[in-house]
Amino acid sequence: MSAPSSSSAPSAAPELLAAAQDALPQMLADIERVITRETPSSDHAAVAEGAQDFAALLAERLGAEAEIVEVDGVAHVRLRFGSGPARVVLVNHQDTVWPHGTLERLPFSTEDGVLRGPGSFDMLTGAIMSIHAAKLLADASGPEALTGLSILVTGDEEVGSNTSSQLIRDEARGARAVFVMEASAAGAYKVARKGTSDYSVIIRGRASHAGLEPEKGVNAGLELAHQLPAVAALGDPDLGTTVTPTTLSGGTTTNTVPAEARFHVDVRAESAEEQQRVDAAIRRLAPHLEGAALEIEGGINRPPFGREAAQELYERAVALAGELGIEAPEAVAVGGGSDGNFTAGDGVPTLDGMGAVGDGAHAEHEHALIDHIAPRTALLAALIADRLHD
Repeated sequence: MSAPSSSSAPSAAPELLAAAQDALPQMLADIERVITRETPSSDHAAVAEGAQDFAALLAERLGAEAEIVEVDGVAHVRLRFGSGPARVVLVNHQDTVWPHGTLERLPFSTEDGVLRGPGSFDMLTGAIMSIHAAKLLADASGPEALTGLSILVTGDEEVGSNTSSQLIRDEARGARAVFVMEASAAGAYKVARKGTSDYSVIIRGRASHAGLEPEKGVNAGLELAHQLPAVAALGDPDLGTTVTPTTLSGGTTTNTVPAEARFHVDVRAESAEEQQRVDAAIRRLAPHLEGAALEIEGGINRPPFGREAAQELYERAVALAGELGIEAPEAVAVGGGSDGNFTAGDGVPTLDGMGAVGDGAHAEHEHALIDHIAPRTALLAALIADRLHD
C-alpha cells in the first residue's frame, strides 16, 4: 500500500467525526472479535494466534499485508505504509493479564453504553481504534494518505515488553510522532510517566530442623525481614520516587529453617538520575545475618517519560479537538509505565493514553465507555494526518 507522500492532509472537519460515528458498529464488532480470542502474555502460542488474527484484521480493514515479527518466541505485528522510515507510529499491544477461561465469567458485552470483557480497557479497544483511525483517513483521501504510518501491535507489554522494546524503539527512531493507545480512566491524554524498575531480592540461608537444631540454620526469612525496611527506605517522596516491596515468599515446610526467601521490588521514578541512584543502592545491599547471602535480579525497565516529549502533540490535540467540535482531552502525568516510555526516553515526540475511556485495568470490573470510542478515533485520525503531512 505504498504511495507518494505529496498528498494533502485531510482536515479535522466534522465529517471525520461523522465517519467515525458511522464506523462504530464495525469497531464494536472488531473489538468483540479480538476480546473473544484470549491472549494471556504467558501463552506464546495464544499470543501468536492473536497476532495472526490482528494481521488478518488489518488486511480486511486496510487492504494491506502486515508482517509478523517474532522475537525470542513472542509474536508482534507490524504494518508499514510506504517504503521510507515511519513518520507516525501507533503503538498497541494485544496481550492481556487475563488467564484462559476468563471469558466464561467475564464475557464480552455491550450493555447500557458500557463495553466489557477481558482486555476491553487495557488495551484491545485502543488497538481497534488504531486500525479504524487509519481506515478513516484512507476512506477520506485514498491509501496514499497513510504513507509514512506504521502500526505496531505487540505481544508482551503486560510482562515488561522485553522482546518488543527494541522493535518499538527502532520503528519510532526519527518519527514525528508516536501515539500510544493505552487506556485512560478519565479520558485524559498522558503527557508524562514515571520510569519503572523491577527487582527480585533473593536471600540464601541454610536449612536445618526447626525443632532439633535450629541454631545450625541461617534463617532466610529473618534476613528478608531485615532487608524489607532497608529497601523501602530508598524511596524519596519529595522527588516522586517510590520503592515498594511487593510479593514475598520463602521456606519449604513448617518445621524447617528456611534456606531461601525472596521478594519483589517495584520502583517508580521521575528522573533517570533517581532510577540510577536506587539501582546502585539495591545492588549494594548486604546481608545482616552471618552466613546469609543476597542475589539481585532485574533492573531498570523503562526510562522516564518527560512532559517535554508530549507537550507539542498535546497542544495539537487540543486544537484539532476544537476543529472537530469535540471536548478537548485533559493532560495528566501518571506513575504507571507504558511502551511510550521507550520512545519518549529516546526523545521522540510521544503522546499516550489515547485509547479507551473507562476503568478497571487488570480488575474484574474492567470496561470501556462506548460513547467515547468514535470521537477519540476521529481525533486520533486527525492527529495522524496532521503529523504525516505537516
